[in-house]
Amino acid sequence: MDQATADRVHMRAALDQALNAQTVGEVPVGAVIVRDGRVLATGFNQPIGSHDPTAHAEIQAIRAAALALGNYRLVGCELYVTLEPCAMCTGAILHSRIGRVVFGARDPKTGAAGSVVDLFAEPRLNHHCELIEGVLAPECGRLLSDFFRARRAAPGGAADVGGSGLGIGPGSPG
Repeated sequence: MDQATADRVHMRAALDQALNAQTVGEVPVGAVIVRDGRVLATGFNQPIGSHDPTAHAEIQAIRAAALALGNYRLVGCELYVTLEPCAMCTGAILHSRIGRVVFGARDPKTGAAGSVVDLFAEPRLNHHCELIEGVLAPECGRLLSDFFRARRAAPGGAADVGGSGLGIGPGSPG
């Protein structure tokens, strides 16, 4: 399987994880970590239900992969995530030494891969990884747009995603 095909296959797995988040009332962002072509770990957004602001999809997948490998360094791993990582997740990605990051939709409010800041390109950081953007971007973006459209139409609107009272709206996806 060529790299472009593998990227689409793994991004579809990340989209499946995003649907898990949506099912439990979380903002639909999903992540998959792959090593040697095989899925090592998965994660989906869970900050609202877990009462943990760090429980983004990427963090959940990184934690699971580190446990699976018995090592906090995820050398040789690739991360697939449906939404451009935020600054927190980018820090975790770089600290864990993931070698390649593939994301779907851009995040114009909190994206740290070029939309707001580009921490992946920061030359003063001691680790860098390959960054691929836009894989299945229409599907990834549509899932988020549909989620927030439904929230705005529901009683209480987007101001109360998942009953959190946190005021999470379309500009704060994860």
